[in-house]
Amino acid sequence: MTNVKIVTDSSCTMRKEVRDDLNIHMMPLSVMIDGVVYPDDDNLEGERFMAMMETAKALPKTSQPPIGEFVELYDELGKDGSEIISIHMTKGLSGTVEAARQAGNLSASKVTVIDSDFTDQGLSFQVIAAAKMAEEGASAAEILAEIERIKENTKLYIGISTLDNLVKGGRISRATGLLSNVFNMKVVMDFDHSELIPVVKGRGVKTFNKWFEELKSELEKISNIRQIGISHAEGLELANYFKDGLQKLFPDMDIPVLHTNPVIATHTGKGAFAIMYYTN
Repeated sequence: MTNVKIVTDSSCTMRKEVRDDLNIHMMPLSVMIDGVVYPDDDNLEGERFMAMMETAKALPKTSQPPIGEFVELYDELGKDGSEIISIHMTKGLSGTVEAARQAGNLSASKVTVIDSDFTDQGLSFQVIAAAKMAEEGASAAEILAEIERIKENTKLYIGISTLDNLVKGGRISRATGLLSNVFNMKVVMDFDHSELIPVVKGRGVKTFNKWFEELKSELEKISNIRQIGISHAEGLELANYFKDGLQKLFPDMDIPVLHTNPVIATHTGKGAFAIMYYTN
């Protein structure tokens, strides 16, 4: 029987033990800090990267993996006749998924490339489910159908403590950034089909707390939540506060609280968080 192997990229935030136990192959992006290029792999942990970004002369620049590296990985994984499903962060944030598609066309292996429409743990929902199904012997068609179902039922909210990095990186207009910085604005955005849609903004952390109470009320009404994930960029205290609140609603759920990866932290800046979930 043909096996299916799962590939993703390093913007996919998950516990390392989950990645390794499920044989998920992660293609690292790279980050350039003050002219030095670092692969976004296990050696560049989130906390270490935040310290490096803090002292950098300019905003780090992220780069997608080279097409040739994708081709090499796909060829190697497909040597035994396995099919490959390669799931990546939204094209709205990176050209990684397009590089993967080009590599898939060049590879001798059978490769299907998926734009997850998400990143971070929102991407990991699709990747982990696909890898579990692959381990159980599911066909590529069955796995692809489940990926699509999860994608359509995922919500991802991002909270930003400072808009400096989003402005410097060209993700939002400078006028919006200037206004927000002057008034110390905190912003929560809905990440919907690669678009950052502001949900609430205000001054101080109380903005996040008020929004979180509204989110809990929203989640209480949903009976079929399968998984919740919380990520942060050097904002563990607030992330744990969110986890405590959500754990009371879902006492039997394992809710990971993870430091986001360097690729995402570059855009969000210090103190950012994301809460994401998907339903059955």
